[in-house]
Amino acid sequence: MSKKVSKRFQELLKKIDPNAQVAYEEAIAKVQELKSAKFDETVEVSLKLNVDPRHADQMVRGSVVLPAGTGKTVRVAVVAKDAKADEAKAAGADLAGGAEIIDDIQAGKIDFDVLIATPDMMGLIGKVGRVLGPKGLMPNPKTGTVTMDVAQAVKNAKGGQVNYRVDKHGNVLAGIGKVSFSKEDLIKNFVAFMQSVNKQKPAAAKGRYIKSASLSLTMSPSIKLDPMELLEIK
Repeated sequence: MSKKVSKRFQELLKKIDPNAQVAYEEAIAKVQELKSAKFDETVEVSLKLNVDPRHADQMVRGSVVLPAGTGKTVRVAVVAKDAKADEAKAAGADLAGGAEIIDDIQAGKIDFDVLIATPDMMGLIGKVGRVLGPKGLMPNPKTGTVTMDVAQAVKNAKGGQVNYRVDKHGNVLAGIGKVSFSKEDLIKNFVAFMQSVNKQKPAAAKGRYIKSASLSLTMSPSIKLDPMELLEIK
């Protein structure tokens, strides 16, 4: 049974060439013209990478602080002891503490978008790994969320840090800002994101790293990007 396409979506489809690959600066300008929702839509980048994530040496995972932020209000929790918990609170953490946060998570109370932990607390975090993992909330050194520098980690999370990870099919999806951002700010964020992804290219990955790419809004069709151009963003 085919999915019914709304009139709104049909009108948006008329504004793009579904087969054309567009330079990213042009695509960012074009995607802003596709705004149609009543809320401030997220600008999303979708990449298909030429990696096999089933092999540990081809896993692509990282984080980047977007220069113009994400446009989202992010609630940050920090699991740390004593002085480090105080340091996290002073830096703007919404929640900071030890076992009480773990107890809340076990009870199904997850009132945060990002979880940061000091290395000495990871044993405690492990108790709720099965809850955090599927939600993408498990702290990880690769994303800067397992660290003794909790103040900087909180500032990064609040200031526009985006964490990304390739899925089992080789796809990476990330939001790089809101459609209400200026074109210049979206370009800055896009370039920062692509620089980070390109740096994460595994040595074991063979052939062209980025197979395909597209840009879209939360409620819009996708605009195809030129993968070769993206590979040049260093």
